[in-house]
Amino acid sequence: MQTLRARVFGVLGLAVDTVLPPRCIVSGQMVERQGMIAPEIWSTLDFIAAPFCAICGFPFEFEAGDDSQCASCLANAPPYETARAALKYGESSRDLILGFKHGDKTHAVKAFMPWLKRAGADMLKEADFLVPVPLHFWRLVSRRYNQAALIAQALAKETDKPVISNLLRRTRATPSQGHLNAKQRFRNVRRAFVLDPKYADDVKGKTIVLVDDVYTTGATVRECAKVLMKAGAKKVHVLTLARVVREGYF
Repeated sequence: MQTLRARVFGVLGLAVDTVLPPRCIVSGQMVERQGMIAPEIWSTLDFIAAPFCAICGFPFEFEAGDDSQCASCLANAPPYETARAALKYGESSRDLILGFKHGDKTHAVKAFMPWLKRAGADMLKEADFLVPVPLHFWRLVSRRYNQAALIAQALAKETDKPVISNLLRRTRATPSQGHLNAKQRFRNVRRAFVLDPKYADDVKGKTIVLVDDVYTTGATVRECAKVLMKAGAKKVHVLTLARVVREGYF
């Protein structure tokens, strides 16, 4: 059955590529397969690698010990165990993410999988399940999809880890965070998330990987992690496609 299904999807994929030739999800250049990145764009992406903060993954510009923490984590320890991101949020990654988030380029999620699996290798090994950061109902209606949920669902298939897409709920339609500074972002999302009561028993004693697209100040994922830890989670890790690297946010 699995072999037959794989063949069917392979034929369908070939048909799609014939009718709609695969193009780079950023530049529009022709590429070999749907979801691929053109070499010119690939070379401009800034992948995060050690050294970085042992807790939040903030990249350091200098060599540091494996247990070194950034000033933000030392001053205000986050409720999650670790946070990791695949990319620094910059010009090329911004175009990539905004196209995926707002431009209906949902097929881009295929390209993200190797990056996320590498960035989150340690946390994914011990994860019991994945949970996407939720959108409020009205924002979900206007956007038509939750980009964090799409990433989590694709990652679940790649890693054979279950995903509970509606475990967390956003209780109020918070204003967009885009124009807010760090303090405003934390106030904006305070008590904005709750655990769906029907999953209360699923959280207790479990290691959870919280998935989102971009880590900016960490306000949103911190608030979500607080809810999960209060509900009895053993550990919460955070995995995002990209993170903002600007000292002014911390």
